[in-house]
Amino acid sequence: MKKGFRQSMAWLHTWSGLVVGWVLFAVFVTGTASYYRAEISRWMQPELRREATVTPDALAQAADLAVAHLQANAAGARMWFVTLPTAERPLVELFWRTRPGTPPGHVLLDPRTGGPAELRATKGGDFFYRFHFELHLPPLWGRWIVGICAMIMLVALVSGVITHRRIFSDFFTLRRDKAAQRGWLDAHNVSGVLALPFHLMITYTGVVTLALMYMPWGVTAAYHGDQQAYFAETGQITQGRPPAGQPGTLAPVGPMVREAMARIPEPLERLTIINPRDANATVVAVFEEPHGLSHEHPQVAFAGTSGTVVEVLSGGLRPAAKTFTTMVGLHEAHFAGPALRVLFFLCGLMGCAMVGSGLVLWCVARLPKAGAPAGLGWRLVHGLNVGAIAGLPAGIAAYLLANRLLPLDLAGRAEREVWVFFGTWIVVAVAGSLPAPRRAWRGATALVAALFVAVVVADLATAQATWDDPAWFLGFDAALLALAAGFAVISHKVDRFAAPRRARAAAGGQAGEPQMGPA
Repeated sequence: MKKGFRQSMAWLHTWSGLVVGWVLFAVFVTGTASYYRAEISRWMQPELRREATVTPDALAQAADLAVAHLQANAAGARMWFVTLPTAERPLVELFWRTRPGTPPGHVLLDPRTGGPAELRATKGGDFFYRFHFELHLPPLWGRWIVGICAMIMLVALVSGVITHRRIFSDFFTLRRDKAAQRGWLDAHNVSGVLALPFHLMITYTGVVTLALMYMPWGVTAAYHGDQQAYFAETGQITQGRPPAGQPGTLAPVGPMVREAMARIPEPLERLTIINPRDANATVVAVFEEPHGLSHEHPQVAFAGTSGTVVEVLSGGLRPAAKTFTTMVGLHEAHFAGPALRVLFFLCGLMGCAMVGSGLVLWCVARLPKAGAPAGLGWRLVHGLNVGAIAGLPAGIAAYLLANRLLPLDLAGRAEREVWVFFGTWIVVAVAGSLPAPRRAWRGATALVAALFVAVVVADLATAQATWDDPAWFLGFDAALLALAAGFAVISHKVDRFAAPRRARAAAGGQAGEPQMGPA
């Protein structure tokens, strides 16, 4: 550290943030959107009708219909997963996997008839939720990449705190009318400092949620690699019941649903049916977590062939497990009411601004002198910045637009929406690297604004007749218009940006390229 400790931390902060910044921006954007995952899914299936309430008898009937469908269509699967209807989402959702390595089966059923639900196929908000920690890659690869980036993010946060000697004054300083580099640095400092506790909490707890994947050695040594035994002993899941190896007939699950709801006061969320055709089949009723920080689900386990209760989990986790589930709960914020969820969302937006402004700042601080060609490294970082900061929102808008414009009976419709998302992202990223930097930012951000406006127009034109709550859908569309307005303002500011005086003088009075957006 020849330059001193603080200078070394500044170097570490700069390069650790740059190397993983584009991945972190995508993780922050999709993670922030995931706070409204259910609302996004509802908007993307406007045909769905909410109900006032769902009675225990209706849940029992829906469970029996679900099991009948699984017995007819997934008899060879080792496990069945049944998500039961709620008032907000009155559907039965089924998952099953026949063999390891094969795609899971999935279907949505009408809880009254047991037939396929008449809804447009879409991944909805779940796509953003899973992208947030898997990047739409095979789960193992995606989670490792996101985890490594999150660990580097912690390094960037700590080194950034050490670097800023005036961290409290940075909280109140935003010099928009100064030089571009000064303005972007202030924007980066304000967005970082204002929500610093959130940034530290969300990054650290994000790593902790997958800690057993990153550091499995303790559980491997203590439980000989059997993680299910660890979860069962700590009270997070019910004890496993190995198959008997003899055929058995599953008892009706409706009475089990009623029995489970009589024992646990929380809303019943799903059923997990293990070894359904075995004499030692198990049915586990899993409830929503109680209101609080800890992410733990009360559970009631039944012997599948007799319907007898074999285990009840209703709290009392071991201290270490309680700490872990509290970390998970803090990260996912299921405990948050409407006001607190808005606060989490706004802090997430500040995280997006912090990462995005840091990436732009790197380019602004290294702008080539007037008349000098930009180096390959600078051009590469600039192109990746445009692709991430403008391309990802453009992909999100295109994903929502595809939901309204693709034919409802299109084969593989849900996957086609995802293709549109990635296709738009790639097009914007490639096109944004071709023109001069200022025109690239102006055009890309204007395109994002236009796409979000197009989403609202398409919604009003194609789905308005299906709305069950016009005020709710209009509120969602208003949020999209607010996003469009934000990107339109950015595009306008880029268009009005004036080059620093020294660049104008060196270029003979012209605001030459490359120039980066507004200060």
